[in-house]
Amino acid sequence: MIARAETPLLFRPWTVRGVTLKNRIVVSPMGTYSAEDGRLTPFQFAHYQRMAMGGAGLVIMEQTFVTRAGRVSNGDPGLWADSHIEPMARLVSEMKRYGAKTAIQISHGGRKGGQQRAHGGNGPIGERDLAAGNERLFPIGPSALPLAEGWLTPAAMTEAQIEGVTDAFVAGARRAILAGFDLLELHLAHGYLLQSFLSPLANQRQDRWGGSLENRMRLPLAVVRALRGIMPDSMPLFARLSVTDWIDGGWTEDDSIVLARELRAAGVDLIDCSSGGNMRAGATNSNLARGPGYQVALSDRLRRETGMPTAAVGMIRSPAYAERLLQEGRADLICIGRQMLFNPFWARHAAWQMGVDPGFADWPEPYGWWLDKWARALAAAGEDPLGPEHFPPEEP
Repeated sequence: MIARAETPLLFRPWTVRGVTLKNRIVVSPMGTYSAEDGRLTPFQFAHYQRMAMGGAGLVIMEQTFVTRAGRVSNGDPGLWADSHIEPMARLVSEMKRYGAKTAIQISHGGRKGGQQRAHGGNGPIGERDLAAGNERLFPIGPSALPLAEGWLTPAAMTEAQIEGVTDAFVAGARRAILAGFDLLELHLAHGYLLQSFLSPLANQRQDRWGGSLENRMRLPLAVVRALRGIMPDSMPLFARLSVTDWIDGGWTEDDSIVLARELRAAGVDLIDCSSGGNMRAGATNSNLARGPGYQVALSDRLRRETGMPTAAVGMIRSPAYAERLLQEGRADLICIGRQMLFNPFWARHAAWQMGVDPGFADWPEPYGWWLDKWARALAAAGEDPLGPEHFPPEEP
């Protein structure tokens, strides 16, 4: 445990519009592929309650789809029906009991539609999947360009379909607001519908929705303006953005600088900086070598050049590194993804390690009372209660 003269930035509150996060730690949206006909299941209730119990300031619920046909897989949660509101409202209420603010990432799968669940193969839905009771899903996109060889070719969207996308996002957002989420995150990343309109790798239209950068930004910006029009002024709107496709001829960091300024003017409050996913079967940048903090430079550049608050994400595994990124001004929030699956109490362990909560007082009371006695007994025996296994020592 580190003795602290002052509270680390990682554990200082952060306010955006009418929402104050108790710390700068965010649980990234991560697909569980466990919904049934768009409805949450007991596994998802347990999963998200555990994430909220773990001490993060914000928990972002996985990618949730605004139309039934726009799902990526049969296991995706939905916001296309009023019947989805009540289970989500119950979950939100439970998560807030632990002091976490709640968000939901709203999306349309676009040309990535028709996939197997990630843990069920992560390829196109096949005959075996259909025989097991899965529904066939038909992808759509700005152009009739498949995600990769062997994947379904999406139908190029008509003008009416494109204009209907905005209405679907608005309807889904209204349901999320009724469910009680504190903020919304719009998915503009990883090759899903809205990001596919941005990237020339997926969008080869020659009408007002394609061609120039201005035209390719038209649909995402229309959705943002429509969402902002129905959201309370006090409710933040985040956007997860693939800042670059990492592929020649695709979406670039320079494009993202232009878009970030437009998003800010339209009412987006923070960009969650990810990358890739437009031309590979994976959900993210599966063609890129990864290492600790491999996407931090994207957050850093957007923040510096546009003034837009950003969240950094991508193999940020230790509290010391997360704190350093905040101290250096490279991000406003730190998103922790798979490390949270490995250790759902990452934030609480970090608070203990950094001297913010040395007596486990902020833990749920039925845990904290026991853990304080346990830690004192171990310390008396000369042992470290957490040990080195909780946080990896290596840093970039």
